[in-house]
Amino acid sequence: MGESTGDLQQAAARRAIRRQAASIVAAVAPFGIVFGASAARAGLTFLEAIGFSALIFGGSSQFAAAEILGDGGSIASAAIAGLLLNVRSLAFGVIMAPALTGVLWQRAAMSQLMIDESTAVGTSTTDLALRRYGYLCAGIGVFVVWNITTVLGHLVVSDAGDLINDFGLDAAGPAAFLALLWPRLQQRPQLRTALAGAAIALVLVPIAPPGVPILAAITAVLAAGRQTAAVIDGPGDE
Repeated sequence: MGESTGDLQQAAARRAIRRQAASIVAAVAPFGIVFGASAARAGLTFLEAIGFSALIFGGSSQFAAAEILGDGGSIASAAIAGLLLNVRSLAFGVIMAPALTGVLWQRAAMSQLMIDESTAVGTSTTDLALRRYGYLCAGIGVFVVWNITTVLGHLVVSDAGDLINDFGLDAAGPAAFLALLWPRLQQRPQLRTALAGAAIALVLVPIAPPGVPILAAITAVLAAGRQTAAVIDGPGDE
């Protein structure tokens, strides 16, 4: 018996998600190499660098911590910087929570993959099963590649930053995110959210410390979420 239309649509959706995940995983790989090299230059041992990538698994916080430690900063200051940079993961968790169901240990394991890339691919669809599938495809893919490239950067590459810039690979990550974002801007609510977040960030860039404009832009997402919930509930719902 042939496959039903629903099965074929699900299969096609999963293939599209895998393509999205593969593109964004490839875009992340150069930055893993850069982190490995940066960690080596900052004086982190091989095991310490691997521990950063496997346990912390947050690109921006890893780079910030490595830079602070390399400049002679304390562990406490490095941890605080990483924490502030990862506050946005709280918003990611709120968005992805309905799709990431399971017993406690399953949800704890999936939370380790709560990064920009996995959330971007997961939220490319409204179907909860496909959201979970996209989140895991991208999250697991990035986790594996990030750790492999950390090893390569630490052991093999001594000046990865110049290599990344010379080949223009520093634009790969933003380009991949833009490719995922662009189709969603056709929907008015998401377009309004994106414009509001961008406006908040642009206003704060000249006056706020690095990282704060992005965190403040999350308020646009929260406001949009409340507005959407109000529309769904309707004025007469209890």
